[in-house]
Amino acid sequence: MGRARTRSTTVLADRAYSSRAISSHLPRRGLRVVIPQPADQVGHRLRRGRRGGRPPGFDAEEYKQRNTVERCIDRLEQWRGLAARCDKLAVVYQAALHLAAILIRARR
Repeated sequence: MGRARTRSTTVLADRAYSSRAISSHLPRRGLRVVIPQPADQVGHRLRRGRRGGRPPGFDAEEYKQRNTVERCIDRLEQWRGLAARCDKLAVVYQAALHLAAILIRARR
């Protein structure tokens, strides 16, 4: 029958993923976002004043666990095709990504 399905409650990501599109999409899916804001984005928000909005919540202790994400990316990039991104079609790259993720999961 397999494992019971579980759902993540929090998304840990690097500063590169701090865009408003990502930060607003994840809470709509019921996920808590733990992504720090780069200094330039903080400056832009502050420069806009009240129109800049409220700063996003950030849990520094939980962010320290982001190395799990980094380790997963490192495992995926052991596949040469994924690391080099030599596929011309996004569909082929995505298929390779799924296949690598399945094989990594199966090895555990």
